[in-house]
Amino acid sequence: MADLNTLKKFEALSPFEIKDELINLAKATSRTTQSAFLNAGRGNPNWIATTPREGFFLLGQFAVTESKRVMEHPAGIGGMPQAGGIAGRLEIWLAKHSDMPGAGFLSAMTRFAVKKFGFDADAFVHELVDSIIGDNYPVPDRMLVHNERIVHEYLQWAMCGEPRPAGKFDLYAVEGGTAAMCYIFKSLKANRLLHPGDTIALGTPIFTPYLEMTHLEDYDLKVVHIKAPQENRFQYTDQEIKKLEDPKIKAFFVVNPGNPTGMAMDKETIGKITKLVKTKRPDLMLLTDDVYGTFVDDFRSLLGELPHNTIGVYSYSKYFGCTGWRLGVIATHEDNIFDKMIAKLPAADLKALDKRYGALTLEPRKIKFIDRIVADSRDVALNHTAGLSLPQQVMMSLFSLSEMMDKDKHYQKACKEIVNRRIWTLIDSIGLQLQPNPNFDAYYALIDFEFWARKNIGDEAVEYLKKHIHPLDLAFRLAEAYGIVLLNGGGFEAPNWSLRVSLANLPDEAYEQIGRGVRLIARGYRDMHEASRLVPAK
Repeated sequence: MADLNTLKKFEALSPFEIKDELINLAKATSRTTQSAFLNAGRGNPNWIATTPREGFFLLGQFAVTESKRVMEHPAGIGGMPQAGGIAGRLEIWLAKHSDMPGAGFLSAMTRFAVKKFGFDADAFVHELVDSIIGDNYPVPDRMLVHNERIVHEYLQWAMCGEPRPAGKFDLYAVEGGTAAMCYIFKSLKANRLLHPGDTIALGTPIFTPYLEMTHLEDYDLKVVHIKAPQENRFQYTDQEIKKLEDPKIKAFFVVNPGNPTGMAMDKETIGKITKLVKTKRPDLMLLTDDVYGTFVDDFRSLLGELPHNTIGVYSYSKYFGCTGWRLGVIATHEDNIFDKMIAKLPAADLKALDKRYGALTLEPRKIKFIDRIVADSRDVALNHTAGLSLPQQVMMSLFSLSEMMDKDKHYQKACKEIVNRRIWTLIDSIGLQLQPNPNFDAYYALIDFEFWARKNIGDEAVEYLKKHIHPLDLAFRLAEAYGIVLLNGGGFEAPNWSLRVSLANLPDEAYEQIGRGVRLIARGYRDMHEASRLVPAK
């Protein structure tokens, strides 16, 4: 086992970097003992959405025939697909290939989208075909026209909930939620909405990069934690929410549902934040990262409740099992405080921003904040080549449309059933007595080891642990003794003696083994404590 001094050195690292050390230890144990290597440290799901993928790969084959229809050179060179009549040609081609996986979906999807959105069939199909070929730059660079309409409707369901906010959102398709974070931080600074030394609030526990990015010299932000303690079922307390009344706090960033807690903000908490913003802090900038919202019934985001103050971030990665596709979206409402705050900046700042964006338009002050994010993502000078790759945008459209077409939500129910089955396996194996919580997404679980251990090995043993054992010992011991990788909760600003378990990426039976491993580690700690009591005092 790692000694105290070694573990102290790891305190400075992100849990995702400590994970690599844990993986090495766990793999070595697995090889030595012939036991299973169980890595529940990362949230990559072990399922995928097959129907839209079947449609994607079949659409690619049709797109190649369209290319060859325009030009077919013996050297393997084709032309650029043409829009005229392309929807009809696709329907004929699909009828001829009706036995191919994805044919039925593509045919139904095209009719569904044309009817629901009033699309011109040729224009819509041409966007799909030309984009899956990838023979053009993204135009518009922020997001393809049809894809933006489709994703807008999907996000209304996935993030906003009911009632839907009035007006519309402007969307920017990006390379996953992580790219969204980077781009947003960069543009908030570039547009003088956040300055080095400014104070922001983070809803904690939280995904660790939000903690780490604020301290980079690029941003150098002061941070106030708005805590959601386990004792309050991981909801922000009234006392914590009251901190947001401080005008020094320029922005409030949240992950909802939480990572690592898995808990979504309940209606009461959202109502309290809404009231505070509307009555006391109409200038408060909000950022909500809602990747896991689709795993919670009747999910409601701050984007739906406070659209004018909020930047929304969504990633397709977890719900559709597509972390490798890098599909994400940034959303801002067409009527938002970010545009208004930029317009009210001091004259010197506005002049500097005129210079920054002056090469893009003769009227740089009219550039929306969302379009500034696009430009900043390519350091402005490369704005003309900005945008998410077109095949990725096609996949985004197909994922979104497949969900809309699933009126009875069979796919969503199946995904929820998978993760909920695993959490109850883990709960039973640890021996906890809990009631279901409708706000829990069951994608991650946070094991509060101290809380559990006090009930199972006693207060005296826990106090001994806290005095003599480093909290990281728990994660290292699980890896080295049982080949189990879990992330340390302290790195997420969760309790130090806690562990984050991904419920998405291992077979169901693995979670019983994880629970058994935690129990065995606790038993070993209890034995250490009892042995210490037998040693005569010097």
